This record gives sequence, structure tokens and C-alpha cells, in this order.
Amino acid sequence: MTDDASGPDPTARWAAVRAAVVGTGLIGGSVLLRLRDAGLDVAGWDPDPGTRGHARQQGVAAPETLDEAVAGRDVVVLCGPLPTLPETLLRVARATPPGCVLTDVGSTKVELAAVAARHGLTDRFVPGHPMAGADSAGLAAAAATLLDSAAWVLCPEPGPATTAFRWLAGLVVDVFGARVVPMSPREHDAAAALASHVPHLLAGALAGAARRTPLRDAVLALAAGSFRDGTRVAGTPGARTANMLLGNRERVLEELAGVTAFLDDLAGALRAGDAEALTALYAEAGEARSALLARPFDTQVREFPAAGDHAAEVAWLRRLGAAGGHLSACRAGPDAVRYTAHAPTGAVPA
Repeated sequence: MTDDASGPDPTARWAAVRAAVVGTGLIGGSVLLRLRDAGLDVAGWDPDPGTRGHARQQGVAAPETLDEAVAGRDVVVLCGPLPTLPETLLRVARATPPGCVLTDVGSTKVELAAVAARHGLTDRFVPGHPMAGADSAGLAAAAATLLDSAAWVLCPEPGPATTAFRWLAGLVVDVFGARVVPMSPREHDAAAALASHVPHLLAGALAGAARRTPLRDAVLALAAGSFRDGTRVAGTPGARTANMLLGNRERVLEELAGVTAFLDDLAGALRAGDAEALTALYAEAGEARSALLARPFDTQVREFPAAGDHAAEVAWLRRLGAAGGHLSACRAGPDAVRYTAHAPTGAVPA
């Protein structure tokens, strides 16, 4: 793990990096294509022979075996189905050198982080989750631009793990143009439950209700932007959605209770014919929607010593992510690491 290259093109400093992507579906395939386009030496591996063949047609090396794909690599990105990631992590760790950085793109983080800790992999495994996707699946649906400017969660840990986090954060920012959101695995799973997982439940409920109504065809004929937007992720492959929801079950159910309570308030106001209450509830909801579309951010540059146990650095990074902030740059030198951070105005952590 080195971080000493430079150049006007932010991807140029990564030109000598050898990467591998394990699991080349929608997200993994998009990671693979982006790394290819950035000029990195990248190999992809997928358990499906047809997918490996398709990767080769895209001009990407796709060896027949996983061990061959990851051998001698500087970084390996794990992108298979969520339930397979623990075993894949252990297998890839055995097949790669100790200096190889490992990360994943799974939609939950607590379980896999715990597996890494139990097997002594925390020093080189950085849990990750790019917040992007589509209602299609497979390498054929992948695009090198899918993750452009995405919020990409990375989970830093104190000690040797911080070095891997710094290196990977720089790669994600420079190559993908992503906004790195540093969070603990537990904070990620809590926030993702409402930001990503519950919306899949709601989309499924709305689309499922439309499917069951006697007026289904009429509903679909009238469906406009609100219905299409509200049901988009219901088109996600069912097995993938089920894995995501079950992988974060307790937090999803907790957040769903909050959504249900707000929906009950809306229904109660509607039942009572209370226009004032309905208006107030939608004004409250509208504030969150407006904040999503446009929030003012403050910028801060912070430096931390390159050596040490990095506890203060990791604590600051996690506060930044929990406050809704992100990193747009990470430069690690021999003496210090410098972060460029952005957080909602008034929320930049000290």
C-alpha cells in the first residue's frame, strides 16, 4: 500500500495498481469497467462461466479460477451476493498477499466486519458500500459511470486498519469521483435501513398492491412519475432484495415502525378530514425532501499524524459521516495524512 504518486490526472497516481473484482454483477461489473477505463490492471472473476466470457468481451481479464484472479493483486473488491461474502472474504484473504487491501460493496456491514475481526483481517479489510444501483442486474446492465459521484461508505478502524482505509479512500475518490462517507459498521447499518432498505419495502408494497387490485391494468395505464419513482426499486431481483433486508432485519424493522407511525398520522388526519394536520405533516416531510435536493456544506481540511494508533483520526472520521459529511480528498504522506471534508453547514466536527 503506497500513496506517493501524483499528477494532474487524479487517476494517474493509481496506474501501477493491480486490482481484482470478485462477483461481476451490476455493481461489481460497474466497478470492474471503471477500473478498466481508469487504466488499472484489473481482473474480474464470477462463478458463472458465461459472465466471465462476457467480461472478456469487454476487454477485461477474467481467469477461470478465483485464486488466479486475485493472485498478486494490490486490492480486491468483493461484490457477490451478501450471504456469500463471509466465505469469499476468507478465501480471498488466503489467496492474496498480506499487503493486499480487501473491501466489499455489500449493503450491510456489521456481520462482515465481525467476521474480519474474528479472523484477524481488520488490518487490511475495509468494509464498504457504494450507494448506487439500478432495477436491473448482471454484467450486461453494468456501466463504468454507475458509481460516478456516489456516496461510498468506507468503515475506518484504529490501528493498522487506518492505513488501508486512507489508501482505499484515495482510490475511491480519484478513480470513481465518489464522496467517501466514513462510518462505523453499526452506524452504516442503522442509516442504510431508512435510507435504502425500507424504501425497497415501500416500493414492493406499492407495486404489490397495484398488482393485486382488480383495477390493475387501469392503475398501470394511469401510472405517472410518482408511481414510477415510488416503485422503481421493486424491479430489483427479489433474491437480492431479500438478502439485503434479512441481512439488516432488526434495524429495518425498527425504522419501518417509524415509517408506519408517520403513515398512521397521515391516515388519521385524512380519516378525520383534517386539512391543517395533513398540510403540516407534508410540510414536515417536505423539509427532508428539500434537504436531500440542496443542502449547504462547509469545507474543512484536517491533518493527522501518519503514525500512531489513529484513534483520534478514526473518531473524527466517524463523526463526520454520522453528521452527514463526506471526504472529497485523502492524501497520505510519510509524516501526515490530509483530508478534505465537507459536512452540512454547522455540522463539521471539530
